[in-house]
Amino acid sequence: MAGICEGRVVIVTGGARGLGREYCLEYARQGAKVVVNDLGGARDGEGRSAGPAEDVANEIRAMGGEAVANGDDVSDWEGAKRMIDQAISTYGTLDVLVNNAGILRDRMIFNMTIDEWDAVIKVHLRGTFCPMRHAVGYWRERAKAGETNDARIINTTSVSGLFCNPGQTNYGAAKAGIASMSLIAAKELIRYGVTVNAISPGALTRLTEDLGPPEELKPGEWNPRDPSNVAPIVVWLGSAEARDVTGQVFESMRGRLCVYEGWHRGPTVEQDARFDPAKLGPIVKKMLADRRPDQKMGEG
Repeated sequence: MAGICEGRVVIVTGGARGLGREYCLEYARQGAKVVVNDLGGARDGEGRSAGPAEDVANEIRAMGGEAVANGDDVSDWEGAKRMIDQAISTYGTLDVLVNNAGILRDRMIFNMTIDEWDAVIKVHLRGTFCPMRHAVGYWRERAKAGETNDARIINTTSVSGLFCNPGQTNYGAAKAGIASMSLIAAKELIRYGVTVNAISPGALTRLTEDLGPPEELKPGEWNPRDPSNVAPIVVWLGSAEARDVTGQVFESMRGRLCVYEGWHRGPTVEQDARFDPAKLGPIVKKMLADRRPDQKMGEG
């Protein structure tokens, strides 16, 4: 199965359903060897089953591709290492890590329990760090041994964190943290031949199926919320063509592809003396009046 990722070895976490499944299938169509990681739990992270990951691996093999399933918990330090080691022992190397696994436990902050906070932060933030840490350890050792890497990390952020969606303080905080972690890691890892980017996807999956009205489509009409629409940019970022792209956050949603421009300093006041708190009112109000309005989640 020739394509832009021919022969590359790819891990996709949370690869059994929704977005992750589409990433796995498209990587396989583009010639990659795929490790399908999935714990097989429910939307809130409860439960465990090896079946979903095996199903996607079987689907890829039926297409004529190469794939193996992995059921490790990405937020578990040793489990994440087993996953990285499985890719290397099975296929001889690792080229791409797509951190996609996630859960939801939405709640307004005044109702959120500490367990709901911890569970979401653990899966998203720790569950991105642990696989990254073990993967970059492997690539760094290769570089120190004189070998060349052409490696990729693609992390998953969200408009919930970037635009601050009410009711998702745990999820949004994790996703904003992942965006920053990706940009920092990009600066640290470029010397080792590793690029790091993040994707903010928008699609109808089991995590989002009750977060908006159903799409009214005519028979045969293109579905803008189909998770397969997000796969092209994720797969391209994992290809050799993307070796010069790092430290970026992309959005793929409803047929729209964009790149975020990050934080910029806005209106500024400077003086060669300490500010007087009693005189700050008019200064701050003027800066706020002059700043560019915040962009909302649904705005283009």
